[in-house]
Amino acid sequence: MIPRKENTALRHFIEDYWDVFVGVFSIIFAFYLHKNGQGGFATLFAAIGIGSLSLSVAEVAEILSERLQEPYGSLVLTLSAVAVEIVLLYIILLQAFSDPSVIDTVKGGIIAAVIVDMNVLLGLAVFVGGLKFTAQEHNKETSSAYTTILFVTSIALLVPSLLSHGKHSVGDIEEASILIAILLMIFYFIILVFQVKTHTHFFKQTARSRIFRLKRKNQENDTEEDDYIFDRFNNFFLIATIFVFIAVIALGAEVFANDGIKLAREYNISAGISGLIIAIVAVAPEIVTAIKAAKNDEIQRVVNIAMGASTVSILLTVPILMALAYASGIRLTLDFSPLEIGALILTIILAWKTTDEGQTNYFEGISHLMFFAAFAIVAIYY
Repeated sequence: MIPRKENTALRHFIEDYWDVFVGVFSIIFAFYLHKNGQGGFATLFAAIGIGSLSLSVAEVAEILSERLQEPYGSLVLTLSAVAVEIVLLYIILLQAFSDPSVIDTVKGGIIAAVIVDMNVLLGLAVFVGGLKFTAQEHNKETSSAYTTILFVTSIALLVPSLLSHGKHSVGDIEEASILIAILLMIFYFIILVFQVKTHTHFFKQTARSRIFRLKRKNQENDTEEDDYIFDRFNNFFLIATIFVFIAVIALGAEVFANDGIKLAREYNISAGISGLIIAIVAVAPEIVTAIKAAKNDEIQRVVNIAMGASTVSILLTVPILMALAYASGIRLTLDFSPLEIGALILTIILAWKTTDEGQTNYFEGISHLMFFAAFAIVAIYY
């Protein structure tokens, strides 16, 4: 029989590091399956590896952010949150050299990230929290600020789409897309100042926003030293660890992109559904975190995760991805389909209506899930 103390230590080790081991071994196994022509299983294990290591990136980034003064702490969290999405979309975008239709999948992934954040993540968390607590309260200034930001950015993205339906050349649409990307980046830096300097009370949280590692303070002696290895790293090694994790994620993303695109062509999967799959893989760790927060009656965390991630997904992902695309010789434009822009605007309106009073319940969660289900059905046939 394993002594109780050793059994507890093993349980703690698994709780702390399961995501690292599952992520690394899943990606290694995905490469093995890829080399042996098992594209379907390779894509599956690559997705598992990407999702698991995304948790690790968020964990290490939060430790680093707690040590830095603002605005650098928030900047670290923001960049780590968007890094996995950018890496995944960019590696998929590189497939455009052999299959130009991949560009539509990437565009779908950009919009789908917001659709998933604001409907699946927010919807599931609000539904689960509403069933347990009937009603949950959050800072209504948070949702008001974020929905305003998202509405403005969605209107900005509408500009190249409108030009594409008029008598404008491809060059005009490319120039308009570049200008919009620059405006989005400028808007992000203004919002960053608003969030971390002048109006921090608008985004006040009740708990840590992205941490997922299980804490043992409520189960054991509060004075017990936390032996989590990343807490012992200095700032330089924490940054290096984040880069290492993202590099491993990039390897998994390469398998996911190569085999995933082949599967999409083989089974005639639409660009809309492909984009949703990409978004769900990238957002999965945040969905788990948000549900845990809602079950702990921390709905403020849920609002910050859902709306904050959606904001970053547009304001940072779009400009950075466009810069990477043009540097690689790929002409990525922001002329999204009417379905994508329409779904984005309607999602923001729905989120505004369900959060504007500072209180949520399970019915509002179901409303977001119903919207997502309807969008997914349309995406299948669009």
